[in-house]
Amino acid sequence: MDMDRTIHEQVVEDLYTEALALADEARAVFDLREDARQGIVSDQVRMAVSVEGLRTTTRVMHSLAWLLNQRAYHAGELTKLQMLRHGSLGEERPSDPDNMELLEPATRALIRDTERLHERIKRLDEEQRQIGEASDPVRDMQGRIAAAFAGS
Repeated sequence: MDMDRTIHEQVVEDLYTEALALADEARAVFDLREDARQGIVSDQVRMAVSVEGLRTTTRVMHSLAWLLNQRAYHAGELTKLQMLRHGSLGEERPSDPDNMELLEPATRALIRDTERLHERIKRLDEEQRQIGEASDPVRDMQGRIAAAFAGS
């Protein structure tokens, strides 16, 4: 097994562990049922928690989906081409500063942690796609064919 792949696999596993922990924390933090029963939060705060909770859980789920695709690739369940075509990272929707002001410091910290996780994965995804595009044999062949016909 080549060293770069081993390092990449370890990074993926570490990020996967972090993403699972953040998903569990997000589930606990953004569960509004207890607060709603007690009526202790304003509608504005409840809306901010709801919106940022949706953004946060979506961000974490996109991260987990990307990491699961990476794990499937390393396990031989996906080809590199399948992973590059269908394993893209979901679009990031950053938190709203106005909503963030209404949230508890621990909730804001969790949201920032998920944003940092998504950003790290985004960098890995972009690097992987650049490498994948540079070494795509089909694209290389298409380029050679186009060049051959252009010279005719």
